[in-house]
Amino acid sequence: MAKNLSNLRAPKKANTGRKRVGRGMGSGMGKTSTRGHKGQGSRSGSSLMRGFEGGQMPLHRRLPKRGFTNIFRTEYTVINLDRIAELGVTEIAQDDYKKLGLASSKKALIKILGSGELTSAMTISAHKFSKSAVEKIEKAGGKAVVLGGEPEAAKA
Repeated sequence: MAKNLSNLRAPKKANTGRKRVGRGMGSGMGKTSTRGHKGQGSRSGSSLMRGFEGGQMPLHRRLPKRGFTNIFRTEYTVINLDRIAELGVTEIAQDDYKKLGLASSKKALIKILGSGELTSAMTISAHKFSKSAVEKIEKAGGKAVVLGGEPEAAKA
């Protein structure tokens, strides 16, 4: 059916006003003001925690806890060689990762992995390198510079 001025109408609930609670019997929401009769939800100041099940042991407490989260874990931003190769630059320093859109911040810890191939010689600075990444960078005639003063370049 074609839309024209004779059959235009507003979307559903577009014309419904706000629910005005506690304004007497004529409002259609009189007496209990949509709270029902008695019970916890009918009282003033009632607010239940998320997942409250009426006093029954809530689901998040019934299920067993598993595993362990190490709060001292160091997160590295992982970058593969093929992502770096397609940028077409000759040198990448720590500040460049953010500019090139490879890392979320300038201070992010970077680890270079050896997926992909390098065709041109590049000087790549990062906090960690995989062994295969170091081999491929040096095979292409480039240099893998470890940031943060770690002695071994290929520390995994």
